[in-house]
Amino acid sequence: MRTHEHTALPKGRDIPLLLGGVLGVGSSGPLIAKSVMPIPTLIFWRNVGGALIMAPFAIKSGELRNRNNGRLIALSALAGVILAAHFLAFFAAMRFTTVAAGTALASFQPIFAALYMKFRGAHISSQSLGGMFLAFASLFLITGVDFTVSTRAFVGDLFGILCAALAAVYMILGSSVQKTLSTSTYTTVCFATCGVTALVAGVITGSPLIHFSAIQWLYLAGLIIGAQFFGHTFMNMALKRVSPVVVSLIVFFEVPIAALIAWFWLHQHPSAGTIPGIFGLLIGCTIFILRNSAREEGRK
Repeated sequence: MRTHEHTALPKGRDIPLLLGGVLGVGSSGPLIAKSVMPIPTLIFWRNVGGALIMAPFAIKSGELRNRNNGRLIALSALAGVILAAHFLAFFAAMRFTTVAAGTALASFQPIFAALYMKFRGAHISSQSLGGMFLAFASLFLITGVDFTVSTRAFVGDLFGILCAALAAVYMILGSSVQKTLSTSTYTTVCFATCGVTALVAGVITGSPLIHFSAIQWLYLAGLIIGAQFFGHTFMNMALKRVSPVVVSLIVFFEVPIAALIAWFWLHQHPSAGTIPGIFGLLIGCTIFILRNSAREEGRK
């Protein structure tokens, strides 16, 4: 299996995969904010649905029965636990703060992924550090705006930052495992483990699993089809060839998608400081990744 470069941009079939993926994940924030299902319940059903969709393809591949794949299956399960923690933080952010601010902070994951690269020995240029500073300044602008509104919104911002860090770990693990395992096997194990983890959280918190109105089940169906299948599955397919840093960078575009949906559907009008903060965050993160990538390319 060919390993991908951290500087390589997507091409070919990966472009429509990532386009569908970013549209899918962009729809998740407004749907979560609209739903009244308990957070562990939403995570459970969303991931069980995703696992059931991918299971027939995983069974057909035969990889689950191969004993040599035991370590990779275990890593896929670990990714599922991390994904569950990411979802718990992201869903909490959608409930505690605005969709625009929560999604923007959640998209901070490329910074964490790039910092991991630095820890592994990759060079980070001064221009990239400037981009990081801009991103951090925008981060505090967003959280500062929300903090003046309510402590609850500030807590939501913290959940957004946490879910960004967890998303970076999830992306890096998924990229590593899928160098050998197929996407169908990886996502089946990952989503199923995530669902079981959410079920445990639901039992601990006493969250009901059924007895919701029809409209709530429709919101859930939207999450499964849009965010879980088109979003996470398509992006995991692209991770077989595209760097997790680049995939994380493309996820930035979920921010304006989610903000627009929330504006028109939920009537969440962003405050004056949130919009500049979102744009600064996106610009800063983009500079950070692209300038670092350019420096790596120049060293080859």
